[in-house]
Amino acid sequence: MKEIVLLGSTGSIGVQSLEIVRRNREKYRIKVLTCGHNAERFREQIREFSPELAVTALEEDAVSLGKEFPGVSFMWGRDGLKAAGAVPCDMVINALMGMRGMEPTLAAIRAGNDVALANKETLVAGGAIVMDAVKKAGTRLLPVDSEHSAIFQCIQGQKGDIKGIWLTASGGPFRDTPADELKKVTPAEALKHPNWNMGNKITIDSATMMNKGLEVIEARWLFDLEPDRIRVVVHPESILHSAVEFVDTSVIGQMGLPDMKLPISYALSYPERADEGLISLDFFKMGRLTFERPDRERFPALELAEESIRRGKSYPVVLNGANEVLVQAFLDGRIGFTDIAAKIEEALEEHVPVSVRDPEDILYIDKETRRKTEENI
Repeated sequence: MKEIVLLGSTGSIGVQSLEIVRRNREKYRIKVLTCGHNAERFREQIREFSPELAVTALEEDAVSLGKEFPGVSFMWGRDGLKAAGAVPCDMVINALMGMRGMEPTLAAIRAGNDVALANKETLVAGGAIVMDAVKKAGTRLLPVDSEHSAIFQCIQGQKGDIKGIWLTASGGPFRDTPADELKKVTPAEALKHPNWNMGNKITIDSATMMNKGLEVIEARWLFDLEPDRIRVVVHPESILHSAVEFVDTSVIGQMGLPDMKLPISYALSYPERADEGLISLDFFKMGRLTFERPDRERFPALELAEESIRRGKSYPVVLNGANEVLVQAFLDGRIGFTDIAAKIEEALEEHVPVSVRDPEDILYIDKETRRKTEENI
């Protein structure tokens, strides 16, 4: 039986991970759960899965829940997340949103735990540091993003060198929206993704195509590829989740209906595959598959992300920090949709790059980026 530490259990990926555990109680046991501010949902999860340790964002939630569940140990905040990641287990699922996912990821790796990673920011901001830690610890970092999981699946058992990868993008809800209308987009409109059911932040990132830019940076570190070997292709149907081209020009892709439980299950059961009762792809019903070049003029966030990883150093940290602040500002109605990319570009232009040597460097740059971005808003 695999013992699981689940970081971010009340979010979209966390909830779907628990659905898989619920279906396979003879295979998986929840050892640790962590949440942000959704104490009500967290209470239900603790009652159902009886973890040994539970971590909340706020101390008052930990104290309150501790009185209800005396058999469970409680911690909170940054220290609680790092402690959760370091708990000995078979797999840490990092389903956290934002930069707070980096420290528990490193704690998990250094403790010798395998990590199933759905937290983009960990690799976007700290890719070199994280992958170096993986190498030193001899652990496995398994991708949970559908695109990176697809690439990971495609390279299993392959011995030939990779020529490049095709990273697919749905194009989001505004793929065909005229550029001059994007300024008027509302948060409610941007949150209506055509194919995927995701959290608010990642859904807005998909609408701006920043999500795909962040995935380019992730792929650079996960698969040790230079950025110019990672190509983005818009595939509105979201059936081909990504593909790998090898040196002999053979292209191997992974297909399936859009359902995040598939990559979650693959990471949990790897190197085996498990039947999770998902709906099979029917070639006779799926219709035509289309592929397009991304419109980089209408969606400049993609270009900004690719440029930041080409420049290297601390640029990806600034890109990520500014984007998080600006997405929330858009959701709060403080800026417009097109202001997100425009103000990220301002942040990158104003930044004086430095070498990133350790997590503290990243956290300091991230904090300063957020402060300056708020001032610019």
